[in-house]
Amino acid sequence: MVRILSPVVLTLAALSLGPSFAHVLEAPPRLAIWPPELWREATVFHGQFQLFAIIGGPLDVGAILGTALLAYALRHERPSFQLALAGCLLFASSLGVWFAWVAPANSVLATWAPGPIPEDFHAIRNRWETGHMAVAGLKLLGFLATALAVTSVRKGSLP
Repeated sequence: MVRILSPVVLTLAALSLGPSFAHVLEAPPRLAIWPPELWREATVFHGQFQLFAIIGGPLDVGAILGTALLAYALRHERPSFQLALAGCLLFASSLGVWFAWVAPANSVLATWAPGPIPEDFHAIRNRWETGHMAVAGLKLLGFLATALAVTSVRKGSLP
């Protein structure tokens, strides 16, 4: 089962990490160069990140469930089990950070309308961008733990 589960879980984990890493790559110009008007237009009004939610959300849940299943499958392989469990907890933590840090910013963004830049623009933008960076960091650690779990399984120890 682990031989089949491992590439599936690693794929889910990688696909979950992908959109978060894209946020990190986009952040420097969005924070340092873009004027507030451009940031608001691209981020809020034209659906640039719509697929991040539609596809990314289920991938995040899939990565959590997949790593949990992998940890269960590796429960008799101590180091591999611990690494898979760490991967699961890191992916779950990333979703928790998203709900605690990014979702509140999204709620504010949903109230913005064309016109003058809101007074709280910089605080909301910074919360949104840094929240996504924190999520990406946790997912990267989760992916690494999961990859180490898969590669540390002793040959011949699994059916």
